[in-house]
Amino acid sequence: MKLHTQEWGSGDRVALLVHGIMSDHRTWRRVGPALAARGYRVIAVDQRGHGRSPRGTGGSPQERYALEAYAEDLVETLPAGAELAVGHSLGGISLLGAVERLKPARAVYVDPAWQFGRIEGADPRMFVEFRHATREQIAGFNPRWEAADVDVELATLAAWDEESALALSGQECGLPAAPAVPSLVLLADRSFLVSAGDAELLRARGFEVRTVPGAGHTVHRDDHDGFLAALDGWI
Repeated sequence: MKLHTQEWGSGDRVALLVHGIMSDHRTWRRVGPALAARGYRVIAVDQRGHGRSPRGTGGSPQERYALEAYAEDLVETLPAGAELAVGHSLGGISLLGAVERLKPARAVYVDPAWQFGRIEGADPRMFVEFRHATREQIAGFNPRWEAADVDVELATLAAWDEESALALSGQECGLPAAPAVPSLVLLADRSFLVSAGDAELLRARGFEVRTVPGAGHTVHRDDHDGFLAALDGWI
């Protein structure tokens, strides 16, 4: 599947951005221009079922939105050999599945949902319920967001196929055994997706692991400046 893309900048270096569940390229509204200002040509995708990209077709939700399909979409859409590739949450799963073929010089996985299926009480239906959240509820859940991010969240929820969340039942990729390219795992403070034990295991397997203090799951929107600072040496 060819995905819709948004670009910022025209630098000689290429950076790829892959969003999480319920979102689209607009989640990177500040990150894209910030990387462009550092000399990157930035390409952000809308994953299947999100934003302006096509919806999955045929079969069950798990077939329409198989984790492997997300990775294939990235390979079909994005250029190989970028200097940097960043995947957030579900985007971290998609990027992990595509990284050996995309071959970026560096990969950054932001609070990746690699083991979502093992989280006690995790139920994809909670994403579907959140689709109907009000502006006040979104702002209450995300007190560190700018007003523009709340606007973006409302818009991306309206453009999202909720079946992509239901399809997560029974799917996970697990922690990677080793990084395919030099890789940073950038975590929310007290991440509910990557435990302290998992973080140590990832370090032992060759990943660099950093945390943005005080940031929640949407690290780049909770603390834009802290997110960029945490990428020191990687961008």
